[in-house]
Amino acid sequence: MSEEKSFSDLSRRDVIKGLAGLPIIGAVFWAGASKASSQKESRNTILETLNINASQPPDTGPMSGDPIRLGIIGFGIRGPQLCRSLGFATKTWLKNMEDSAAKNPNDTRLKSFLEQENLNVQVTAVCDLFDVRAQEAADSFSKDGVSVKIYKHHEELLASSDVDAVVIATADHWHAPIAIAALQAGKHVYLEKPMTHNIAETYALREAVQNSDRVFQVGHQHRQTQSFVTAKDVIDKNILGHVSLIQANTNRNSDNGAWQYHIHEKANPNTVDWQQFLGNAPQIPFNAEHFFRWRKWWAYGSGLSGDLMVHDYDRINCVLNMGIPRSVIASGGIYTHRDGRNVPDVMQINLEYPEFTTGPSQEPGKEKGMTLVYSASLGNQYSRTTALMGHDATMELGNRLTIYADRNSTRYKNMIKDEIIDPNVPLYQYDPSANAVDGITSATAKYFADKGLLYTYRDGKRVDSTHLHMREWLSGIRNGTKMSCGIKEGFEEAITAHMAGISYKLGRRIDWDPASGQVIPIEGYDLDEVLTKDIEKLV
Repeated sequence: MSEEKSFSDLSRRDVIKGLAGLPIIGAVFWAGASKASSQKESRNTILETLNINASQPPDTGPMSGDPIRLGIIGFGIRGPQLCRSLGFATKTWLKNMEDSAAKNPNDTRLKSFLEQENLNVQVTAVCDLFDVRAQEAADSFSKDGVSVKIYKHHEELLASSDVDAVVIATADHWHAPIAIAALQAGKHVYLEKPMTHNIAETYALREAVQNSDRVFQVGHQHRQTQSFVTAKDVIDKNILGHVSLIQANTNRNSDNGAWQYHIHEKANPNTVDWQQFLGNAPQIPFNAEHFFRWRKWWAYGSGLSGDLMVHDYDRINCVLNMGIPRSVIASGGIYTHRDGRNVPDVMQINLEYPEFTTGPSQEPGKEKGMTLVYSASLGNQYSRTTALMGHDATMELGNRLTIYADRNSTRYKNMIKDEIIDPNVPLYQYDPSANAVDGITSATAKYFADKGLLYTYRDGKRVDSTHLHMREWLSGIRNGTKMSCGIKEGFEEAITAHMAGISYKLGRRIDWDPASGQVIPIEGYDLDEVLTKDIEKLV
């Protein structure tokens, strides 16, 4: 794998590579401190100036009491991953991990799974539209006298008195309908992103959550990542000055990264409930590629904007709390994977926040407004940083956090002049993963790991981020813990994604009216139809 490419120069990257392995938790680096009496004095001066609190999210409550009985709805790719975070792995996965660990001592996936905290849950039900997957879950998870029951339809599972809460990991177009039905059935809900598939569903799901006393969590697990909690402290203390531009990206260059998933050899009209899968999507004959690779079509998925951009949007939103953009402009196309898909494989999205400010360091009123630029390619794997660019400093943010002072900073002007701070060298770097073995096994895993989406660290130990996020949800059920990604955050994520999808489809700016809390209508278009139809059918 290539090294992470920053917008900064080569010497700066070399410095980061040299520092990243140091056994520290929250540290300051500097250079050129010729006028300071000692390096220690220089270090202390910077530390006192920044006063950054490198900390982890607050602990959630105990997992004691009766086991929470879970129903799993959707057991394709993400479903098994979520189950492993809960402590349930399929027999096939366990065997594969045993073989992999035997061949590669650095592959710690099985070890990490076995050492994971027991969350005191039982899987009692599973529903998947492919018989083979549902049977695999039942065969693997039935244990300790608890038999996992297979349900053909989610309505039947939701009616079961043996289910307290559900984990929903279906195709996007089923997210909201199942979540609403689950809440109305009195079940707690953990819902994968994106929260909804269109605008109308977003309001309907928000209303269902507000009318329910059940605990609702959206699966943006990076909210458990230690570096993001530290980044919020950086923003709260105005260390960057006013942030006017944010750069966030996705780069993938593999079949798996482009959603070309394996099509199971046993899939056919007899083993797949095709009509149930289609739901409100266009009625077409059985198509195994659409079933297994649904992310490639707007009818079932949400494209780059709803599938991948939402990760980066929510990563920034959990730090800045900037909410829904005032306007969105998106462009792109299908430039590499001309395989029948109708979602783009290259996309650029500009999210505009003309009134937003992170706090000025210059005279009041001078610094206001921000643009978040997200760009993605499924035809190139060049690794680009997430960067928050402020008047006084720039922060590169992923599983670790690095800050560079800006050469023309107002806040650090005198320290730069006195050579206590060198803008060419990291002002501050926080690396909770120092000295840990990551065991990255694929390009896709590296992509998610770099973004803080696979794991984080607690007291120097690597922990699955999804495990912590689901633990928070379970603690909400048991102890009343507040959700870090509840309906407010999910609503903001979904509306932003839908604005981007509509903008791409129509080739025009889409505006949000904060006063009415609505996407501004466009004459002649049903915006929800725009989201799900092919572009050529909109003309």
